[in-house]
Amino acid sequence: MTAPPQATGAAAAAEPEAVIQGIDSKAIVGRSLGQIAWLRLKRDKVALGGGIVIAVLILIAISALLFDRVFGLVSPNEFHQELIDGSTLAPKDAFGGMSAEHPLGIEPLNGRDLLARVYAGSWISLLIATGATILSVAIGTTLGVVAGFFGGWVDTLIARAMDVFLAFPLLVFAIALAGVIPDNAFGLEGETLRIALLIFIIGFFNWPYIGRIVRGQTLSLREREFVDAARSLGAKGPRILAKELLPNLVAPILVYATLLIPTNILFEAALSFLGVGIKPPTATWGGMLADAVKFYTLPHFMLWPGLAIFITVLAFNLFGDGLRDALDPRSR
Repeated sequence: MTAPPQATGAAAAAEPEAVIQGIDSKAIVGRSLGQIAWLRLKRDKVALGGGIVIAVLILIAISALLFDRVFGLVSPNEFHQELIDGSTLAPKDAFGGMSAEHPLGIEPLNGRDLLARVYAGSWISLLIATGATILSVAIGTTLGVVAGFFGGWVDTLIARAMDVFLAFPLLVFAIALAGVIPDNAFGLEGETLRIALLIFIIGFFNWPYIGRIVRGQTLSLREREFVDAARSLGAKGPRILAKELLPNLVAPILVYATLLIPTNILFEAALSFLGVGIKPPTATWGGMLADAVKFYTLPHFMLWPGLAIFITVLAFNLFGDGLRDALDPRSR
């Protein structure tokens, strides 16, 4: 074979430089959907700040669990009644007893250190909220995908079950169930039983919210071309669910999970506030708020646990909103 003729004169001058010199540069590499989402998330400084706060809170919760329960370096239940005025039951020092030894002050009546109790209560609140979210996501995703993909009587049955759960008075049931369960049941006892019970109550009765979202997304995805292509190649229902639909549902599931965690934190705090959550003397943010109601004239007692809940919920909401925008291909 003879080499193709080379352009000369004006034709050679008009050729692109890459044609004249040869294409020596690297080929253009496309970005994956994950890389695009990460670049968009990095540009959202508010969401990125929320993610950093969440990471710090997780590290605080893990260290609190280790220092409090494993190594015993934190003493959230140590009394300092010598710092309490016997006539008023309030801290003797100004600003709620703030000092170098007690930076956030002390509790009235017993003088327990507020910093130690807020710190020790962080792991319980995050553990219950995260465990309940995982349970809700697992149940809601499974039933939502099955209902949306198979349709028919399966979809009708699961959809009606969602309606029943959504109409259920969750708070009343949680108060009743948490109040009647003894301190020793199901092979668990004490604090471990209460944590498992709260995770079950909050997670099991919240699954219809994510179930509806997953069902709606599945109804849309099952009519797409890649699902028809999988069927034409002989793929069965379970394989289509696992290999075709679930990977395309990761984004909405992940976004909703980040928005569900702060809701569960508030629900756990509400149950502890009502006295049916984790029993004292274990430190929880909701339990501290419940104790602070009795001393409403001492605002510092209510400020710190309330601020901890506020920062945690705000961080998760900001990060969840930013993650939703980053994973949405239709957003700018």
